[in-house]
Amino acid sequence: MDQRKIAVITGANSGIGQAAALRFATEGVRVVMACRDKQRSEAVRQELAARSGNPGIDLIPLDVSSFESIHTFCKAFTETYPRLDILVHNAAYLNHGEKTYRLSPEGVELSYATNAFGPTYMSHLLADSLAKSDDPRVLNACTTNIKNFFDPKRKIEFDNLRGEFKDRRPYSSYKMYGDSKMALFMLTIRLAEEWKERGIKVNALQINRVRLSDATIRKMNGIWRILARAQNWINPPPEGMAGNYYRICTSDEFRRDTGQLINHRLERMRPAASEQGLEQIRNIFGSATYPKYATESVNANQVWQMYQDLREGKSFRKIP
Repeated sequence: MDQRKIAVITGANSGIGQAAALRFATEGVRVVMACRDKQRSEAVRQELAARSGNPGIDLIPLDVSSFESIHTFCKAFTETYPRLDILVHNAAYLNHGEKTYRLSPEGVELSYATNAFGPTYMSHLLADSLAKSDDPRVLNACTTNIKNFFDPKRKIEFDNLRGEFKDRRPYSSYKMYGDSKMALFMLTIRLAEEWKERGIKVNALQINRVRLSDATIRKMNGIWRILARAQNWINPPPEGMAGNYYRICTSDEFRRDTGQLINHRLERMRPAASEQGLEQIRNIFGSATYPKYATESVNANQVWQMYQDLREGKSFRKIP
């Protein structure tokens, strides 16, 4: 029986996801690429297999914004593989310059569907496969954008996740990205607590600046595309962050960690003790703390309940 670790990496056809797939495969891990664009991803899969010398790289199509696609992916995975050791939620949606609300097949704003609710639903469907592993680990890709919640006025717009106020509130793809990643982190904390007895570790990695792929930049509009290409001259390549993925998901150093937000230097972060004066400046410009907003029970419970309602089909009804 093949005893190699089995890892699923979403968005593994470009950027950090592709670099991570290469790193895991090079280390002998059996990698399942979970990607939306099957044709482009197949070419990447073949390239990664050749570069890593590891033929054990597979591809299963996935649109992480769609619950139906997630369900199809998870069914295919569980029918093919004996267990799941590592689940990396790397895929994300951020279309710089987008001015209109876009919705998922379930009618959820696309950032939240892709970055928060979809990954959490996928983790739930794969929980039994993870529980079969001797050392199951889930890693959610978070972002420094959640620092915006150090602003006491910053809130998740729970009443506008289907664009209910699209005619009265301006749409900001950047804000929706940061807000949805904050929701993902809160779901990370909750899921880690839910799964403690099952031995499944769930953590988040706060990703700072990294060089963007050409595929990501091509999706941007106008000035954002120009700025992204300029920043790529100074931003570090994705291989460094991919190394962080690998270390968090495989090393003994993080074997017992769960419910943590880990920064780009692989330090465990903590909720800010104070968000006033000099301490607030340290919060904003440092990388040791995250906003207390993430741990406030009213916010965390509301995110969890919205996810549960979506999962059970009680709200966010599918658009006809």
